[in-house]
Order: sequence, then C-alpha cells, then structure tokens
Amino acid sequence: MSPEEPDRKRKRFDKNRSKHGRKSTSRLAYRYSCHNKEEHGKPLFGVQFNYYYDNPDESKIFASVGANKVSLYQCTDDGRIKLLQAYTDPDPEEDFYTCAWSYLQNTSELVVATAGARGVIRIINAATTDCIKCYPGQGNAINELKFHPLDPNLLASVGKDHLVHLWNIKNDTCIAIFGGIDGHRDEVLSVDFDILGSKIISSGMDHSIKMWTLESEMLEETIKKSYEYNPATAEKSFKILHVDEPQFSTRDIHRNYIDCVRWFGNLILSKSCENSIVCWQPTCLTEKLNPDIKKATPLDNLVLVHRFDYNQCDIWYLRFCLDYQQKTLAVGNQVGKVFLWDVENENLSQYRAVILSHPKCSAAIRQISISRDGSCLVYACDDGTVWRWDKKL
Repeated sequence: MSPEEPDRKRKRFDKNRSKHGRKSTSRLAYRYSCHNKEEHGKPLFGVQFNYYYDNPDESKIFASVGANKVSLYQCTDDGRIKLLQAYTDPDPEEDFYTCAWSYLQNTSELVVATAGARGVIRIINAATTDCIKCYPGQGNAINELKFHPLDPNLLASVGKDHLVHLWNIKNDTCIAIFGGIDGHRDEVLSVDFDILGSKIISSGMDHSIKMWTLESEMLEETIKKSYEYNPATAEKSFKILHVDEPQFSTRDIHRNYIDCVRWFGNLILSKSCENSIVCWQPTCLTEKLNPDIKKATPLDNLVLVHRFDYNQCDIWYLRFCLDYQQKTLAVGNQVGKVFLWDVENENLSQYRAVILSHPKCSAAIRQISISRDGSCLVYACDDGTVWRWDKKL
C-alpha cells in the first residue's frame, strides 16, 4: 500500500468489510518499503523466495531472473533490498524466464535452478554463484521450473517442445517425459506439483490443462532406478520413461494461452490473459471437494468453484502466486498493480481483493513471491525493477 495515499487507501479497505462488519484480514495489509532497478534494465520474468532455511537470517532471501543474469537478494531488517550474489551466464543471448529453489541433500547447500530462451537448465550454488550442473536436454526454450515438494532432487521443466520433463538432479538424469499423442499441442507455459508430490499439473498455449500422475508402478520404479544410476560408470544412457496419456485433460476453462497453473489443496487455480484466476476441480477429484463450497458449477468433467476477477491484465506470461501456507493469493497486472485475496475463508462471498499500488510503478508485473512467514512480498517488473512490500505491524 502506497504511503503517499493513506486516506484514499483507508477508504478502499473500509469497502472490503464483510456482511458481519469485519474488515479485510490483516494478512493482506502490506506497505511499500523500497525498490531496486537492475543495471541491465531488461524485463525480469521470475522472482522466488527461498523456503529452505534453518537460520532466520536466510528467511528473506530471494532470487530474481532476467536477461542472462540471476540475482540473489536479501530483505534486510531496515527495509532495504540488499544484493548478495549475482550469476551472469556466459552466453550474452541467454534470457532467463524462471527460477526455483532447492538444496543438495549431501551438503545441505542451497541451489537455484534457472532456465530460459536457450533451453539449458542451470543449477547454481547459491553461496558461490557457481554453475555446478547444466542440462541441455530439452533443446528449446524453457518456460517454467518447479521442484518436487518432498524430494529436493526431482525437478519438473516445461517449455517450447510441448513436453513436461522430470529430472533427477542428484544423478543428472532425465527420468520421464510426459507428452505425445494425448499431450500438449503447443508450448507448455506452466507446471506444478501437488502438495504430496503425487501429481503434476501443466498448462500451455494450446488452451489446455493436463494432470499427470506420478503414482504409476512403472514411474515409481523408474524414479527408483534413477537414484541407482551412475552416469560416470554406466555403459548405457539412462532409459527415459515416456508417458503419453494424462490422467485428466480439459480445454473448457480458458479460451487463450494458460500461462499459470497451481494446485490449491485438491483444487486447481489457473489463469489466462482474461482478467481472472479460475478456481476449479476435475470431477475425478470431486469426492475430496470441500462440502462447504455451495456455489460450484458442474461441467462435463470438472467443477467450477470460483473466479478471482481483476483488471488491466490482458497480456500473457504474468504469473500469480500462493503463499507458503496457501492462505494468500496474489497476482500483478500490466500497469503495476498487485491484487491480493485472503483464500483461507471458505465463504466465497468473502473473497475480496485488496490492491497494492505505487505511483512510480507502472510496468507489467511478471511474478510475485511472498516470504515463508508472510511478512514480506516482492515482485519483478518489465522495466527491470524489484519491489518490496512489508506487512504492517
């Protein structure tokens, strides 16, 4: 919330009272702290907080990616954004689109995976910014990376080749490729694991969303074999499993590119360039649907639960985020505004957006990330700026 306009913003909060007279939750009350502009001045496409830490000093470290650079920052206690490390790719034509955090199990060292236009996944040591591993196997632009929620070695990647790849970064192997006859027919733009790591959801330019299971006997066996495989001593390359058939597929949600999809418990959130994030669920999962949701709209193979509407967001590749506890939903638009919803409330009528804006921010917001404790929110923009907002005390 901009400190320059306290009175007008206070009125906006008053409008967000519920039927019972309660104000919007304090979870959404953020104030502007600062912003930095990266010297290359090119669009920043990705930003992610680190959720793996034991030391509280590491709780507000985040990465941003844009051009051929990965920057690691810390949100300091005095309200600044401090640059810690930076990695510059040796290829000046590289343009990073995405990043994801994990750690090495044998040393507990933090790593950042990044990829982009060149189609090469790079694993970067967060402490030294050395590129310790690289995987060129995807062959074309990579749009998103996501680590498994329980196994820090399993990494999913999606991109221009219409496929979902599953990697084991411990033994440097591609485990499985999801796609083919019943797969995506155009670029895959987004991917996510469910909270148990048993399913993958993917979406793309073909207007489709597909759900893939990781619980098949054959895939579980292939993942196990990937841990036994040693590329340094093996006589043959690892046998990649090809999965052609998704567990579920639909083109009924959106009528344009689907640039972001996320699991929300047993529900799914997805967006296109249609000024709305749609909450829905495949009918194959409806037995787990919350019985308190009364306004769900059934279709042939899915249930529409709710739409989170906002405005001025009709360009693609603007990605929303859920916080670590899945209680706050955030998305930015193409004119520098952030829309926040408290999604802990199961009463759909209570889902009211709080808007964060600053007079100096007018560029498209490509991605938002919220710190694990929810105290800090950052976002990356098309003009090469990173913005920090802190929760009001």
